[in-house]
Order: sequence, then C-alpha cells, then structure tokens
Amino acid sequence: MKRLLAFLAISAVGASTLFAADNEQLKEQERLDSATAVLQALANTPDKGIPQNIAGTAKCVAVVPGLKKGALGWGGQYGQGFATCRTARGWSAPAPIRMAGGSWGLQIGGQSSDIVMLAMDQKGMQDMLDAKFKIGGDASAAAGPVGRHAEAATDWKLNSELLTYSRSKGAFAGISLSGTEVSQNDNDTRALYGRDIPFRTLLNGSVPVPAAARKFVSTVTQYFAEAKK
Repeated sequence: MKRLLAFLAISAVGASTLFAADNEQLKEQERLDSATAVLQALANTPDKGIPQNIAGTAKCVAVVPGLKKGALGWGGQYGQGFATCRTARGWSAPAPIRMAGGSWGLQIGGQSSDIVMLAMDQKGMQDMLDAKFKIGGDASAAAGPVGRHAEAATDWKLNSELLTYSRSKGAFAGISLSGTEVSQNDNDTRALYGRDIPFRTLLNGSVPVPAAARKFVSTVTQYFAEAKK
C-alpha cells in the first residue's frame, strides 16, 4: 500500500511538472504569435510603418506585444517579447526579453501598447547582445520616424543607436523609452529552448531557430529585408 501511494505521489508530481512545462511552452507560442502579428500589422501599413531604408539597415529587432504600464502612469511598465539580430546566415533565433521601468507611461495612455525597437548600428547591436541594458543610459535612443522613407542625412533621430516605436489603437508612432531596462528573460528562454542559453549565443546565430519561432523569424526576414546597395 505504501509503495502504491509513493508511486501515485511521484506520478502526480511528474504529471504536474509536465503540465507546467507544456503550459509555459503554450504561453511562449502565443507570445511569438502576438509578436508576429505586430510585424504583420507594420507590413500592412507602409505609409505609417517603419521607413524602408531604416528597416533594411537595422542590425537587431525587438518586439514586445502588449506592454502594460502601472496604474499611476509613471513607472511600473512591464512587458515580455523577443529580440533577433541579423547574422551572416540570416536572422538569429529569437532571445526572450523583458522590458521594465521607464517614465513614459503618460505618453501612451492607459492601455497596453505594442513595442518595436531597432538597433541601428554596431554599438546598438552590442547593447542588444548584452544580457541587460538601460535605454537612454547604456544605449542612446530616439523615437523612430514613420512612413515609407526617411532621409538619414537630414533626420537627427537616425543618429541614435536605437529607434523605438509603439502601437496603440492600431496606429504606429515613434516613442521615447528612456529609462526602460531591457534584459534576458531566463524563464522564457528555458520554456522555449528547454535549457538556459546565453543571450549572446542566441543572437549571434549559434542556435537553430526552434519550430515555434519559425513564423516570427520568417516575418522579420521579410519585413526587414536587407536594403539594396
């Protein structure tokens, strides 16, 4: 009888662990699908999306769907998403990230917003490769311009390492995320890849794109196609 009870207890623990793992994987898939939908919305609004000459030269892309702000409007912003970087073999496997903090809540209203962040040069890419950095502190950033084209020679915003965008009520616009901290989401990394993998290892293209993230990476590849020289 004791052996039976012990076996049942062990089985229950095992089933609970498997259920928790499956639940986390499902959440990752849903978040990847949401991030993909954000990029598809950008593609469907070229006149109000990221300019083509910016998209074609971006070194890294981060997407955080449904970032939420605290009740008081200042601080307390939090969201989870994914970053991917351009490599010699194409866009990297996505690295799960989290965004937290900042003082921009009143700029986007009281609802959740989709966030897209681009690393525009080697310094911005290096910041993205780090497991943790603060926008406006470790990395200079500016609200990104929207439209089909942007003149890099005359637009001071394009001198920043990072360009940031938000979507609220269906419309995309540049936004300042100064003070927001970006870091690797270790729990989501384990849920998506089954183990801990360093941020840099994911973003330098050393890890194959998992099946759950193929649509997301494919959408990034299409939208951020390398600019023709």
